[in-house]
This record gives sequence, structure tokens and C-alpha cells, in this order.
Amino acid sequence: MGFEQLAELRDRLRAEKEQVKTESAKPQKRKASQKAKPREQDPTVEAIWRLQKHFPLAFPVNPAPKVPLKEGILKDAEQHLQLLGITAEQLKAGIGAWCRGGRYWAAMTENAPRLDLQGQPVGVVTAAQALHARQQARRQRAEARRNQAKAKAPADDKPVENAAAPAAE
Repeated sequence: MGFEQLAELRDRLRAEKEQVKTESAKPQKRKASQKAKPREQDPTVEAIWRLQKHFPLAFPVNPAPKVPLKEGILKDAEQHLQLLGITAEQLKAGIGAWCRGGRYWAAMTENAPRLDLQGQPVGVVTAAQALHARQQARRQRAEARRNQAKAKAPADDKPVENAAAPAAE
């Protein structure tokens, strides 16, 4: 699952949770305004949304594949903080999150063009950078498998405890 999909899922779950809380208090009118709030509540998601809005060639919207960004893109983007309407910390978090996902690492293939904010090629991905991206993708997949196993482990333990309890009686 890509970053945008995870963020969208999180936002939808938050909105549904809020909807349940306020359903008895306010009818239909309140529900429509809640859909915009989750994006505004997460500064990283807000930063990415603004980058996508102002620089669509460098920060394409899913399902379009991500593109390798120019080295030093953060410094270039910092010059546009006022246009983006976000803080330097939000910008750093947004670009950091953008460059840590599987879609980004998949785009980091050897000799792939690196793009500036306007979508113009300004360099290429080196073999070492492509190797690093593959390693990061493997590491992320392994971590996701470990987390999934940990999440399942407590559920697996409970039936065993329950099965042991009647035998002890």
C-alpha cells in the first residue's frame, strides 16, 4: 500500500470515527465538513497535498508512479514555503514521507531521470542509489511482515490459553 493510500485510509477511518461520535449531535450538515478536517489535522499529509497541488509533475497523485526527485529538492522547495503555505518542518516531514515509500523506491531505478519541482530532468539515479532503494524496499517489506506477525501473535495466544484453562479444572 502506498503512502497516499495509507493516508487516505487513515483519514477515512478518522472521519468515520468522528461521524459516529457526532451522529446524534448534528445531522447531515456536520458530516460533509468532517471529510476535509483529517487532512488538515496531519501536517505531513497536508504538506504532501500542497506539494502535489503546486508541483504535480514532481509529486504525482496516485495511481501515477512516483518519480525520482532531484538531490537537494528540499532546498528548492524551501524557497516556495510562502506559496505552499506550510512551515519548513512540515515541508521536511512531507518530502521525507514521500521519499520513504515503496512507490518511490520502485521509481529509483538505475539511470532513471531525477526531476526538479517543475518536472524537468536534472540528473539520473546512480547504480548505488538504485541498490540502496532496493535494500530499503526489502527492509520495509520485512518490517511489515514482522509487524503483521506480532499483530497476529496475541490473537494466536488467546485460544491456547483458553484451551489450557478447561484442562486445568
